[in-house]
Amino acid sequence: MYLFGASGHGKVIADIAAASGIEIKAFIDHDISKTECYGFPVLKAIPDNTDHLVISIGNNLTRKKIAEQINKEIGTLIHPKSVISGSVKIEEGTVIMGGVVINSDTAIGKHCIINTNASVDHDCVIEDFAHISPNSALAGGVEVGEGSQIGIGASVIQGIKIGKWCVIGAGAVIINDIPDYSVVVGNPGRIIKKNII
Repeated sequence: MYLFGASGHGKVIADIAAASGIEIKAFIDHDISKTECYGFPVLKAIPDNTDHLVISIGNNLTRKKIAEQINKEIGTLIHPKSVISGSVKIEEGTVIMGGVVINSDTAIGKHCIINTNASVDHDCVIEDFAHISPNSALAGGVEVGEGSQIGIGASVIQGIKIGKWCVIGAGAVIINDIPDYSVVVGNPGRIIKKNII
């Protein structure tokens, strides 16, 4: 397997692969100054014979742009020390870190990040390119729109809809629906500005 993105986020994904018994052959990164990452070589382009690839870039918008350019098979990586219901649907490119719990009938889209110790309860819908940060908690029936990031330690009560390309700040408590492109902080969460994508 190859990882596209030689960064700290890529190191965590490399650890997931190692814990799952998957061999990492190299990182790929367009930054010409990078020649090695986490003991692996860094290539400047995707090899023609690539058998499996995961995009290891933490920035949601950058991950989307790279995904739209790649015409290769994209893998999914799930840490063996995560707890995932058998009824959960997980699409290509998504990575799930250690300590994550995802409960029944949740749907996770393409190229999502479900980060360390995040809790995603039953019947949630996480759309493509979203990032659920470490120690954040989504109650049942929460919807997270494309490209949105739920910040570290944030909590979202049941049935809430968070729009696309939102940023929910660290530790925020979300008790109302959030419209597209909102930046939200505080307890209770309040919109402080709109993202420009």
